[in-house]
Amino acid sequence: MPQLVFKWEWLPKLAQGLTLTAEITATCIAIGIVLGLILALGRVYGRHIFYWLASAYVQFFRGTPLLVQLLMVYYGLPSWGISLSPFISGILAMGLNTAAYQAEYFRGAIQSIKAGQMLAARSIGLSRSQAIRYVILPQALRLVIPPWSNELIYMLKYSSIVYMVTVMDLMGVARVIAARNFRFFEVFIITALIYLALVLIISWLLRLLERRVKIPGLGAER
Repeated sequence: MPQLVFKWEWLPKLAQGLTLTAEITATCIAIGIVLGLILALGRVYGRHIFYWLASAYVQFFRGTPLLVQLLMVYYGLPSWGISLSPFISGILAMGLNTAAYQAEYFRGAIQSIKAGQMLAARSIGLSRSQAIRYVILPQALRLVIPPWSNELIYMLKYSSIVYMVTVMDLMGVARVIAARNFRFFEVFIITALIYLALVLIISWLLRLLERRVKIPGLGAER
């Protein structure tokens, strides 16, 4: 039976990769929130052209594999004279991808708000944009937290594909360590446990956030 071998010197190297993984995930999620909100508002309140452009964007990025999108950015754009570093390519591809998924989460939350609230806001003198900003979005952003939390966890795990374009994130460092030591099982078990620990921590923090911002009765059965 093969003997399991663990070396403590692996951990500092994996920690360096973990730092980059966290940075990539946070940046992509931030891009996705901003762009996703714009797309969601376009699909709910936008005029025909904006609606169809937003819908086409969402369908493309949700309907094609993330890995294909990453390779298109890293290997495809140079043929058009646009050369990006592996790190920027990974962030761009995953940021654009998560924006499409977040747009659908935001759209569902916005549409779950009673239509009468928009009418009530307009009746007291608010413009349409003011009603969306001050009445609709504050409620929708609270309701979206439970489903949206899945996207944050998915992005953390999907960030592991950036090693395909030589980014030395957690997975990239793990592959190098495993190849140098010929200890693939041990290294990837440790890597999997690190991802699992991060997912559990994030899930716990998001549950705390959900309880803190929850409004009693909001989202209850109507």
